[in-house]
Amino acid sequence: MGWNKITIHTLTSAEDMISYELTQLGAAGVEVEDHVTLTEEEKKVMYVDLLPDEIAPDDGTAKIHCYFDENENLEKITMDIQAMLQRLSGFMDIGEGRISFGKTKEEDWVNNWKKFFKPIQLDEQIIIKPTWETLDHVSDDMIVVEIDPGTAFGTGSHETTKLCIEGMKPYIKENTKILDIGCGSGILSVIGLKLGANHAVLTDIDPNAMIASKENFEVNHISQDQYDLYQGNVLDDAQFAKSLGEKCYPVVVANILADVISPLIEIVDQFLTEDGVFVISGIIDTKEEEISQKLETYGFKIIETRRMKDWVSMTAKKR
Repeated sequence: MGWNKITIHTLTSAEDMISYELTQLGAAGVEVEDHVTLTEEEKKVMYVDLLPDEIAPDDGTAKIHCYFDENENLEKITMDIQAMLQRLSGFMDIGEGRISFGKTKEEDWVNNWKKFFKPIQLDEQIIIKPTWETLDHVSDDMIVVEIDPGTAFGTGSHETTKLCIEGMKPYIKENTKILDIGCGSGILSVIGLKLGANHAVLTDIDPNAMIASKENFEVNHISQDQYDLYQGNVLDDAQFAKSLGEKCYPVVVANILADVISPLIEIVDQFLTEDGVFVISGIIDTKEEEISQKLETYGFKIIETRRMKDWVSMTAKKR
């Protein structure tokens, strides 16, 4: 199968928002190319033997490559992308915003990114390892999480995922049941179950997330009776949301963008137990106040806020 490759020339500060919008427009894959260097902290926790010397200095620019089936209407897709960029430019700097085109084959973009995904040590306890990599000298008390996200979101390397895991960990007990909304690769639930939770329920609107999550449960030797996977939209389908269970989750996690978290705040109470926690991440710092106020409006108390680079994560409880 062939693909139309569309490249957007933009800024690193706009990467996440544009990438999200492209997936909403139906892109089958999104790839980000920039010159952002690793921080000293990131170098310490990543199992990287050698970093290339020829990386250009970070000038704040980025290229976002997205892929659409070659049989789709390229003119319409381009117009939709141009309209999206114009809309985003009204409230954020997207830089040049120029669009260029190319062609590629499926195997080029489905697998080439894997050479950049290396094992990552999240903290003193958890290591995230790509399924195609090997690790040496891992102590018995470490939790090794095998991940192959496929075309779903969630390698564990992004700040939003790290923040969400940090927020979730203190609340995982032996009898904990997790609801993972927008599960992506299933990484949050895999880690939750490895930390001792007894069951996880995962939802996502993306069929690729169902495939990736199931495969990641299998590679981590998690039995099928420990989790349930459901494709659906809890925001648009009240009957689907109700089918997930009411007032039965001590921990609800959502690593999504703020524009999705905001309406989720309005309905999440139906899932939480009386003392349950709502752990949210994927909030760009410019949206922090908006989400904080929304939580307050709907009767939540923020008990912890975590920050990493431009991203914010919160843990909240009903008052």
